[in-house]
Amino acid sequence: MQIISQIFILLVIVIHLYIVWLEMFAWTTRGKKVFKQFKPELFEPTKALAANQGLYNGFLAAGLIWTFFIEDPNWKIYVAIFFLTCVSVAGIYGAITADKKIFFIQAVPALIPLILLISGFL
Repeated sequence: MQIISQIFILLVIVIHLYIVWLEMFAWTTRGKKVFKQFKPELFEPTKALAANQGLYNGFLAAGLIWTFFIEDPNWKIYVAIFFLTCVSVAGIYGAITADKKIFFIQAVPALIPLILLISGFL
């Protein structure tokens, strides 16, 4: 079960690194193609806001990357549970406040290893 959790954690990391790139470095180019519901003239004025969001997503990815270097098995699981919970909450909040697709793109990939880790740990 731990191998499956780690595979899903890697998936969450990749998703968040993509979000970091998109929001911090490609907001005014690729962002327009991804967020089609926004008016094109909104991307330039919101560039700093998007970069700020990207930075937070980077911290989530960094926390999950950190779990691969923690040697103590209990500490590793606690840290993974913390960051996966943060990602899940962010995905659920994003789905409620912005776009329902965020739930499936961000929250579900984090909820799967979170449930596996919690069920295997209890």
